[in-house]
Amino acid sequence: MKTLNIVLSVAGGFLVFVALICLAGSVYQVNAGERAILLTWGSPAPVAISEGLHFKTPIAQHVVLMDIRTQKYEADASAASSDLQVVSTKVAVNFHLSSEAISDLYRTVGTDYGTKLIQPAVQEVVKATTAKYTAEELITKREIVKAGIDDALRLRLAPYGITLETTSITNFDFSAQFNAAIESKVTAMQNSLTEENNLKVVQFLAQQKVAEAGGNAKAIMLKADADAYALKVYNEQLEKSNKLIEYKMIEKWNGVLPMYMLGGGQSILMLPTTLATTNSTTTQ
Repeated sequence: MKTLNIVLSVAGGFLVFVALICLAGSVYQVNAGERAILLTWGSPAPVAISEGLHFKTPIAQHVVLMDIRTQKYEADASAASSDLQVVSTKVAVNFHLSSEAISDLYRTVGTDYGTKLIQPAVQEVVKATTAKYTAEELITKREIVKAGIDDALRLRLAPYGITLETTSITNFDFSAQFNAAIESKVTAMQNSLTEENNLKVVQFLAQQKVAEAGGNAKAIMLKADADAYALKVYNEQLEKSNKLIEYKMIEKWNGVLPMYMLGGGQSILMLPTTLATTNSTTTQ
């Protein structure tokens, strides 16, 4: 009897233990930013389960959690430009999974979608895009190249429920020969700009000298004109002064002609210039 009780106790404890395990295994939680794929004997449910506390059938059902928040995937790619320069680049892809398509993504691809989908898509898109540009344009038109990669990659990933947010070209690397050629070209351009600036300085100094010489010549001409004008005014004023003096002399003449005595008892009559001129005219 005692042995039977012991057996029953052990069996009861075991059943309770199994019940607890089954109860614990029947409850699962989906956190914020996640979706759950409920598998029944390995077959995924058609609709993903959202956040919260949920129940499942122990043993028969299993849960796979999928992250729908923004994720980052970096992929290395190698391609050739339109001028046949080998280009190595690293592309960082920011994306998120569409909650409506997660179940299909898991059914067709699984959880390793980065390696199976994103990596080959980046390789193909980078090759197709870089082939449209020369190696130099890949540097000078970086934003245009990035936009082209964005558009093409978005179209490639959308059918799988992967929504592309943006891409970043973190690096463009070329062959050593091309890098040396670019460096030489940049150096030549810098030297050309330096020579052009030096030429502009020389031209400016030459223009200054020409302007200075022109200013001096103009100043000399102006001074000569001023001196000529001053001389003209002086002569006019002098002529006016002489006429005024003669007029005053006639105005103050008392009618007596001045007489000067010379040696030998001879005398000479002196007439004012104006009066003499007048008398001469009258006589004629």
